[in-house]
Amino acid sequence: MQLGGLHHLSAITGNVSQNAAFYTQVLGLRLIKKTVNQDDVSAYHLFYGDEIGHPGTELTFFDWPQSGPNRPGVGTISAIMLGVTGRETLEWWVKRFDQYQVKHDGIQVRSESEPKAFLAFRDPEGQRFELVDDEGRMGGKPWQKSPVPAEMGIHGLYGVRMMVRDSAPTAKLLTETMGFRPTYSYQAEPGYTVEVFEVGPGGPGAEVHLDVRPDLRFGSPGIGGVHHVAFRTPDNEEHEQWRAKLAQVVRNVTPVIERYYFHAIYFREPNGVLFEVSTDGPGFTGDEDPEHLGELLSLPPFLEPYRREIEANLKPIRPINLEPVTQQ
Repeated sequence: MQLGGLHHLSAITGNVSQNAAFYTQVLGLRLIKKTVNQDDVSAYHLFYGDEIGHPGTELTFFDWPQSGPNRPGVGTISAIMLGVTGRETLEWWVKRFDQYQVKHDGIQVRSESEPKAFLAFRDPEGQRFELVDDEGRMGGKPWQKSPVPAEMGIHGLYGVRMMVRDSAPTAKLLTETMGFRPTYSYQAEPGYTVEVFEVGPGGPGAEVHLDVRPDLRFGSPGIGGVHHVAFRTPDNEEHEQWRAKLAQVVRNVTPVIERYYFHAIYFREPNGVLFEVSTDGPGFTGDEDPEHLGELLSLPPFLEPYRREIEANLKPIRPINLEPVTQQ
C-alpha cells in the first residue's frame, strides 16, 4: 500500500470570473469541471488540469468571496509547485508573465547544494506558485487547445510547500504512517531550513517541502491561499485501508466521503495543514463528453434534483478576455 504522490490542491478565490480567465488564458490550464462545493452549494468549485484532469494535475478553487484575505503562517500551504520542462521553458514563462503583467521573482535556484531552477510567481489574488523544472519526468498531458504551446505547458503538480513550527511531528506522520521518505534539506531566505520529503515514485509530482518557521504565528487560509492538499491512492480498497491506518494515529480522520469524481478522507497533520487522501477514479469524464469538459455546470447525482435552486443562487462566470501588454 503506497500513496502515488499528489492528487490535487484546493485553493480559495474571491473573484471566480477573474480566476477562470487567468488559469485558462494565462496559465493555459483546461477548465475540466465546473461544479459546486458539495458542502456549500452556493459556491462554485472549479477544477483545472491537463487534457482530462488526470490525477496529479488538478488545481481546484472554491469561490468564497466572503472569506477575507489569506493570512500566511504556520499551518498553511506557502506555495504550490507546478512542473514544466527545461530552463528554456522557464525563460519563456518569464516573458509571458511580463507580457501579462504577472508578478514574479525571476528564475532562481534553491541553493548551492540544490541547484533546482524555479520561477516563483503570484496570481491576481496573491496565490503563491513556483514553476519548477520537472526534467521531463511528469506525465501530465497539456490540452492541445490551450493558448500555451504544448511544449511549454504545465504538466501538473510538482510539489507543495507548507509552513510548520516544528517539523518533527509532521515528519513522523509523513514517514511512519504515510510512507514518505526524507530526501534532502536546504537553506531558504531569510535563513530558515526547508526539509523535503517524497512518496511513491518520488521526485516531481510527489514532493512535500516543510518550511520550518518557529518564528511565525499560525496562519489562516483565505482568498489567495490554499484550503487543503490531497494525495493519491489507486482504488477504493486501498482508500479504506488508508483510512483505517490513519485512524490509528490521527484522531480527526473523517469517514470516507463520496465526491462522485473521487472518494475522499480528510484529516489535519500535527501543524494544522488540512490533508486529504483521494482515489484516482472514477475521474471527470463520466458525466461529460471529454471534448466538452467544463462547459456547463456539472452536479453529482445527489444534487441533480436541486439544479434549478442551485443555479439560481450562483452568479454567472463572466467571460473576460485577457490581452498581453505586448505582442508575443
